[in-house]
Amino acid sequence: EIAKLYTDAFLVDMERLDIEPPSVLCRATDHIGEQIAFITDIEKNGYAYRTSDGVYFDTAKQKDYGYLARLDVQGLEAGKRVGLGEKRHATDFALWKFSPPGEARQMEWDSPWGKGFPGWHIECSAMAQKYLGDYFDIHCGGEDHIPVHHTNEIAQTEARVGTRLANFWLHGYFLLSNDAKMAKSAGEFLRIAFLVERGYDPLAYRYLCLTAHYRGQLNFPWDALDSAAIALDRMRNGVYALREAGEAPSDPVRTERFANEINDDLNVPRALAVAWETLRGELAPAAKRATVLNFDRVFGLGLATWVPKLETAPDAVTALAEARLVARRAKNWAEADRLRAELHAAGWEMEDRPDGYALKN
Repeated sequence: EIAKLYTDAFLVDMERLDIEPPSVLCRATDHIGEQIAFITDIEKNGYAYRTSDGVYFDTAKQKDYGYLARLDVQGLEAGKRVGLGEKRHATDFALWKFSPPGEARQMEWDSPWGKGFPGWHIECSAMAQKYLGDYFDIHCGGEDHIPVHHTNEIAQTEARVGTRLANFWLHGYFLLSNDAKMAKSAGEFLRIAFLVERGYDPLAYRYLCLTAHYRGQLNFPWDALDSAAIALDRMRNGVYALREAGEAPSDPVRTERFANEINDDLNVPRALAVAWETLRGELAPAAKRATVLNFDRVFGLGLATWVPKLETAPDAVTALAEARLVARRAKNWAEADRLRAELHAAGWEMEDRPDGYALKN
């Protein structure tokens, strides 16, 4: 029930941020059999040993153990300050842990080694292999997974099948709050639901994330989110204003520049700059719109379907707007300016359009 609560909240946030859902959403507890089979093969291949409290991976059996994190394995062994218990080496890790004698855990399973539960890392290796195969292209995760979790995933897969786990590793760096890692323990845990409660569009947060490289720290002051919300609104309105421009192909020169930035280790901030340059540039309106919407296949900001929210203005404000429209059509510019100033003082902006006007609060 606890897992379902947070899974459902996660999926709601994914939808709010317009992140495409995965084709497979797998749970570790549904794959205990696959994990046991994985450990069994590791043991058969000579990479595991048993102790009184579990089955452990023998990291000394792999000469290149820790290469992802550039671990100084010898230094770790020489500098260990705590007892290893029955572990042979400081970097060895549990593949399967036994339930304590005479105790029943809430989650435990039978296995060839006795009743217990899998180690932290084996679930990812087992599920990745089941759904992606022995060797796949891209593995993602947070920067905190590099020294231990992903390092041990690699070791497990290499011990079972003899191949690398993945070709490329994309590690996203932490979102910082006031230059410190965001964590529940520090009372600084940003939730998408909290942004919605404060009146922010979740896609404004997505836009903010696009302004930083995935391998760079992104700080979160509220004024940065405000700036992102303003920029997103301008981009949306800029594309919306071109809605009647007609059809045209994307501009090949700007499209190539955009692709070069994306292909440079996903340099989205520079790609975003190309989009703004395109939107503000001298291209024909139809080509401009088509090009930016093509870019949005990467940004995921929903520019093609966005429409302004219709706001109902008070009767007094509508009357001022209608009077200003009459003054404009009569080319009475002084009166039109005076009425615009009145609207502004009332907290409203009037956008002139060929077919009339639009009011924004």
